[in-house]
Amino acid sequence: MIAICLSPVYILYNIFLIWILIKALNSFHPFMRKAAFRAAISILFGFFAGTVGLAFFMPTGSFERWMKRTGNLWLGVELYIGCFVTISLVSWGIVVRFRGKKWSEHKKTRIHRWFAVLTVLAIVATSLLGALHAHQLKVTTYDLTMEKSCGELDSLNIVMVADLHLGYNVGVPEMLDMVEKINAQNADIVLIAGDFFDNDYDALDDPERLMEILRGIKSRYGVYATYGNHDVKERLLVGFTLNSKGEKKSDPRMDAFLEQSNITLLKDEAVLVDESFYVVGRLDYEKPGFDVEKRKNIEELVSDLDQSKPIIVIDHEPRELHETAAAGVDLDLNGHTHDGQMFPTSIITDLVWENDYGYADIDGMHNIVTSGVGLFGPDMRVLTDAEICVIKVHFQKK
Repeated sequence: MIAICLSPVYILYNIFLIWILIKALNSFHPFMRKAAFRAAISILFGFFAGTVGLAFFMPTGSFERWMKRTGNLWLGVELYIGCFVTISLVSWGIVVRFRGKKWSEHKKTRIHRWFAVLTVLAIVATSLLGALHAHQLKVTTYDLTMEKSCGELDSLNIVMVADLHLGYNVGVPEMLDMVEKINAQNADIVLIAGDFFDNDYDALDDPERLMEILRGIKSRYGVYATYGNHDVKERLLVGFTLNSKGEKKSDPRMDAFLEQSNITLLKDEAVLVDESFYVVGRLDYEKPGFDVEKRKNIEELVSDLDQSKPIIVIDHEPRELHETAAAGVDLDLNGHTHDGQMFPTSIITDLVWENDYGYADIDGMHNIVTSGVGLFGPDMRVLTDAEICVIKVHFQKK
């Protein structure tokens, strides 16, 4: 319903952008003032603006896939069109206010052209660099100490990833890169903190090949995962669900995919690994799935565990951090925020979440939030990174 309610705003926004574009082009050449040229520009701009909506109604196929990827990318482009056009208009207004009275019309037109050119260059450069940077996966390392013993282990090398968002933007090439980087870390255990999929299983580019790649993850104790808010079967339009009511369930093919990828899915349950430490996997806070209306609270999950052993929680969203710490959890691993993915939305995530990215000490509990491997919506990252996290945990008795 949100997508439907926002559609008039989106349409008006695009009409405004087309008007600004045509007005800017008018100052370059008389040909650009012709009705036919204006119509062509408006139709082309309108097509790209409408790709997300058009793709929603198309049958599954290669063209539908291209339309959705194009639409996702265009949403990012439009964000930066809006940002830089606003900056340009404000700057132009200030310049004209304080200097414009001294200019001839010819000079004013020439400077107006430079404003338009610089604005377009800024939009194109930011969009291209953002699209290229989106798939550059880096390795972020953390070094922690727990005042607990862990069986015979002096340390534990954890690789944590989240937000793969397998689908239209992320597929075989990205997973090959991810698995290669994971295997280079000599991991004791690999933990995946939700949003494995991007809602639509049919969006996977090659499920069999993806499972084969993921089976290649090497670690001493295996791979454990939890689901996130996008690991349910839903129809999305511009990132918003159209069926806000009703149960949220994962596609059975998603569960089978993980099983065939040798990934253990934890659904509000704890496992004791090597008789040395616990891994607790929580259902998602927003959409727990599996016919569950509300997930168990953290106290229920850990109350029967041996608190002398390290307790590691994987929970998709960085919520209930103080409750988790109070329950005796030593390390809480989250994703979901993408670190905002694209500036300036990263400013918003910093305001919304207590810890939107990186490391935080929460009442003595270690908390790490990753920016994730994949992407949601626009196929871009601007001033944020795609990453895998390597967490070296050292143990010492109290």
